[in-house]
This record gives sequence, C-alpha cells and structure tokens, in this order.
Amino acid sequence: MKQYLFTIILTATVTFALSWVVWQLSLRFKLYPGIRERDVHTTPTPRLGGVAIFLGIATAIGVSAANPFFSTLWIPPQTMWSVLCAALLIAVIGVIDDLIDLDWMIKLGAQFLAAGIITVWGGMQILSLPFGEMILFSSWVSIAVTMFAIVIVMNAVNFIDGLDGLVAGVCLIANSVFFAYSYIVSRDIGATTYFNLSTFLAATLIGACIGFLPWNWSPAKLFMGDSGALVMGLLMATSTVVLTGQWPASALDPEEFGRSQLLGAFIPILLPIVVVMLPLLDFGLAVFRRMRAGKSPFSPDRKHLHHRMLDLGHRDRDAVLIFYAWTAVISLALLLMYIGTREDWPGQYWIGAIFGAIGVAACLVVTLMPSRRAAHADAAATEPSTSASAPTEASTPENLEPR
Repeated sequence: MKQYLFTIILTATVTFALSWVVWQLSLRFKLYPGIRERDVHTTPTPRLGGVAIFLGIATAIGVSAANPFFSTLWIPPQTMWSVLCAALLIAVIGVIDDLIDLDWMIKLGAQFLAAGIITVWGGMQILSLPFGEMILFSSWVSIAVTMFAIVIVMNAVNFIDGLDGLVAGVCLIANSVFFAYSYIVSRDIGATTYFNLSTFLAATLIGACIGFLPWNWSPAKLFMGDSGALVMGLLMATSTVVLTGQWPASALDPEEFGRSQLLGAFIPILLPIVVVMLPLLDFGLAVFRRMRAGKSPFSPDRKHLHHRMLDLGHRDRDAVLIFYAWTAVISLALLLMYIGTREDWPGQYWIGAIFGAIGVAACLVVTLMPSRRAAHADAAATEPSTSASAPTEASTPENLEPR
C-alpha cells in the first residue's frame, strides 16, 4: 500500500507543477480558443491541462520501471509500453484537437488505433464473463468487443467535460472506489502480489486528478481539454479490462457460491461499469439524441446532463457537487455489496443496498430542488436594474451558455 501511496503523491505533485507550467505558457503564447456558444466560461481559458495530466501519469509509469515492487507490471514489458504509447497517441491527438478542432472521424480513428494498441500489442482483452467457465468470445470477437468498450468509455468521460472540476472530481471519486475494489480483489483471488496493473493505473489517475483539480476548480484557470479527458477514459477502461481478466471464471460461478450469492458473481463485472455510469449514461443519451436528429453522434450540443442541471436552476458549482454525490453513492453502494458477499460476510447485501437507497433518495432531492442561493441569485438577476449604466459583457445572455 505504501508504494501505491507513493505513486499517488508522485503523480499529483508532477501534475500540479506541470499544470502551472502549461498555464503560464498558454497565457504567454495565447494558446487558448475563443468562447463558443455552448461554453459556460466567459473569458478565454487555456485547455491544454491534458498535457500535464499525461506527463504526470507518464512519470509514474517511468518510475515504476525502476521500482522493484512494481517489477511484475513490466512482465511482459509490452503491456506497460502499450499503455504508455496509446496514452501518448491520444494526448497528441487531443492537443491538436484542442488547438485547431480536428474532424471527428480523425479523432475516432485515433481512438480505435489506441484501443488496438492496448488490446493487440498489449494483449489486454475481455475474454470471459461470470457464467461458469464458459468463454464467451473468439479471439477476434474478443479484440473487437474490448476495443469498442475502450472507445465508448473514452468518449463517455470526454462528453461530461462541461463544467469546472466536473471530470477531474468524478474521476477522482470513481478511481478511488475502483482502487479500493481492485486492491481487495487482489487479496480475494489469492494473488501472489498486490502490485497489479489495474490498481496501479487507478493510483496514477487518483494522483493526476488530485494534482489537476486545484487548477480546474471553479473558477477554472486551466481546462484538461480532450487530451486530458480522453487519456483518463482510456486508462480507466484499460484498468477495468485488466481487472476483469484477473477473475478466474470458476471463482465467479454461481454454483460455487450457492444461489444466495448470485449477485456476488456479477459484482466484479458491475462495479467497474457502475463507477463510470454517469459518463456512460450521458454518452448514451447524447448519441441517441443526435442520431435521432440525423446528426453525427459527436456533434456538440447544449443538452448534456450538466446542461440540464443548469436549466433546472442549479449554479455550475452546485451541479458539479451533485454529480460528485451521484458518483460516490452509486459506486460506494456496490462496493459495500461486494464487501458483504465476501466469505467473512456471506450474502450481506443489505448494507450496501440500504446505503444506496438512502443515498439515491438524497441525490434525487438535491437534483430536483435547486439551492435557495441559486434561486435568490436568479431572482435578483431578473429585477430591473436601478443603475443607468449599460450591462457588462459578462452579464449578457450569450456569455452564459454552457460549454
């Protein structure tokens, strides 16, 4: 555990320091786009924070190569090299897109190429699901399914990047829960070492989020852009694929647990999905909405979940905190269910179920009822101004459109 804490601190420190460097260089050379119609922010803001995020994660990967505790991660070496090369490809494409707006087909092609590097060269694939010892897919189908899963998660994380601190905070919470889960899993399956790629990637993502969030918190000085959101989605998907492959199929057979433990057999599959449920929900709704309108599934609009939160009357910071709450409640509830299905507490689902029910109810209340402070602010904004001066640029409606 100390080595993982060291990884988190190292990644956070490097990411924080490099975020300052990227911010300064972006301001000096004016490396930031103009305000778009769907943007929330009212002043041009650098969006190259993904560079700092990638370099922070790359530093942690490089240090792991010289750390004997993480030697198993580099056996075989192409596993780690595939992760690093895929992340580098996505970071480069993301930076170019943040600067000049690439065509969505080019970005999608690069995403599938990065997913192919992970699955084919790195050998990380979804091979089976918990239905006894049955292998569900042939090798080529397994590669295709894994690549599509990685690309979907990448875009899902990128799609929710619309408010200050939203992606960094949601990913911090999700990866913290996933880190605890994967560490417990390593113990439960009797692994010879707890140093595995899935837990390591979760640790680096936690560190990157901690280091970047102070720069991205409202009002943000720096955005992560596509380069940051897509890299985070890539590594989150990769860690999920790796963890799923660690489970012996026989260990997940409901017949081994007994029918009372049926849910426990599927929690190893459900929890990695649940920790990114919010981004996946937003992604699915966006694709359905745009294709129904005859548009590209990657065409931007102002109908994401965070936009709808603002339309309900929430202020942007309140909306972000509500997203944090949803992510924490759902992922922690399933984690508690998994802990309850372990051999020490067989079948005790009710702990996580009660926590989840209470948490979801609370989240629904705060989601559907905007804060009084926001309501008062809106009421004050609609009152006629007693000043003879003209309204400021920041108060004009077109500058209040979410990004």
